[in-house]
Amino acid sequence: MALHFLLERAGDARVGDVVVLGGAEAHHAASVRRVRVGEEVTVGDGRGVWLTGTVASVQPKEVQVEVVTRTETGEPRPRTVLVQALAKGDRDEMAVQAATELGVDEIVPWQAARSVSRWEGAKTAKGVARWETISREAAKQAHRAWLAVVAQPVSTKDLVRRAASSRMLVLEPTGATALTSVELDPADPRDIVLVVGPEGGISAEELAQLRDAGVESVRLGDTVLRTSTAGPVALALVNAALGRW
Repeated sequence: MALHFLLERAGDARVGDVVVLGGAEAHHAASVRRVRVGEEVTVGDGRGVWLTGTVASVQPKEVQVEVVTRTETGEPRPRTVLVQALAKGDRDEMAVQAATELGVDEIVPWQAARSVSRWEGAKTAKGVARWETISREAAKQAHRAWLAVVAQPVSTKDLVRRAASSRMLVLEPTGATALTSVELDPADPRDIVLVVGPEGGISAEELAQLRDAGVESVRLGDTVLRTSTAGPVALALVNAALGRW
């Protein structure tokens, strides 16, 4: 499979044009992946444009690619959203990476009541930037035409407000309904929002607030999955239910 690279300006390119990779992408292409003149690669803008091209020249800080074909892919509908509670160590980052590979459209950091990790002040911008980097690299590896959006951190009150306009499912081991038995309509335009709690679980108060907002509690099975695992597993099931897999 051809190597894939990202270029924001790729959306303007047409067949026969030469697009130029610079900065980190050029370094990755030239020095890390060691692309060669004549090699076929793909370039995307992360917003649906997909270019197939041939490497025309390789320099340490600039790689030129001649465009051979151009296609455009519409944004998936319904969108899938992972609300991932902040977790200690790199567990939330593991969820971000895997969820991106599995095709999630948006990732929302959640400052849950029991989140050990706290994003405050300058740490918030740093955390969002870190998740964006992880998601971007995972999207390249997975050859995704659309990058996932990493949102700003939200509170439980924010989730309650969002529940009114989306199909929100909170992953809870004690939920009475199995996710595999939930009917998902591919024609329903509402976002499918999966809410994953932190290591210590979602508090009773938070569950009550979400339930009062009409959010459904669903379980994945008889075992309790880690916060880094639950979201990606749920996304896989949703992809299958929507006929995407």
